[in-house]
Amino acid sequence: MTTVEWSRQGGADLLPVDRDLFRALLRRQAATVTVVTTVAPDVAAPARPDGSGEPVRAGFTATSFTSVSLDPPLVSFCLGTASSSWPVFARAEHVAVHLLGAHQREAARVFATGGIDRFAAYPHWTPGPFGVPLLTGALARLLCRVAHRVPVGDHTLFVAEPLALGGGEDGDPLVHHRGGYTTTGTPARP
Repeated sequence: MTTVEWSRQGGADLLPVDRDLFRALLRRQAATVTVVTTVAPDVAAPARPDGSGEPVRAGFTATSFTSVSLDPPLVSFCLGTASSSWPVFARAEHVAVHLLGAHQREAARVFATGGIDRFAAYPHWTPGPFGVPLLTGALARLLCRVAHRVPVGDHTLFVAEPLALGGGEDGDPLVHHRGGYTTTGTPARP
């Protein structure tokens, strides 16, 4: 472990990093809210434990989405390996990234909730190319091919190549800040 030797100059306080302080600091960063969705690549086989043959879909709310490169076009997002969505994303070939609007707090809440069928709880979606669920009402969507998975700590960094994009409704983005949802425009209603 690296330690920092530092003498106080200019009145700035620096504290050793621990999990709670790190989390508190990250709450101060405003981040765009996205929902990332996918489907198990082996949808032809019975994919559910109940043998129903329905494809296994997964999705989660992410604030880690960012652009990586313009040439070639690449984006990234992170997913915790302890997430209930991890087993499907670990083998996903294609994903959809949805940039949520201020009016989509419910989508953000549902896809951030564990232990539920998120696609039953949020019925505003349709199957897209490769069977990937596409949410309706998003400000924008990217359909991507997973290019790289990089293990990083307790998360995996996904690098994905956009194959198609779609603009949705115009409006203010949903933003996560200080542990809650807000927007850059008129404040989002609960």
